Amino acid sequence: QVQLVETGGGLVQAGGSLTLSCAPSGRTLSRYIMGWFRQAPGKEREFVALIGWRFGDVAYADAVKGRFTISRDNAQNTMYLQMNTLKPEDTGVYYCAARPTGTNSWDYWGQGTQVTVPS
Repeated sequence: QVQLVETGGGLVQAGGSLTLSCAPSGRTLSRYIMGWFRQAPGKEREFVALIGWRFGDVAYADAVKGRFTISRDNAQNTMYLQMNTLKPEDTGVYYCAARPTGTNSWDYWGQGTQVTVPS
């Protein structure tokens, strides 16, 4: 059974930066599409960013384009989300997820890490 573990959340002032990491335990996910999602209080979980496994193709939600950067190190079996110019509306629980290439099913999820940007 694969478990995804997120680290790096915390409290940061508006305009600041944080880097989240996600690493799977139990197996390597180098051939999976990896992604980040977030859920703000009282809202549904939403897509943030994803990265392909082979060529590193990326996609971002409009709300984070130009501020967040997703990356992965397949050798280290780790994915990252560099978040810059954070805003209060970025507050939420951030989840990493993994999806087999060629499917639309996010099969594996982490427990989430809290990011708080006070207004």
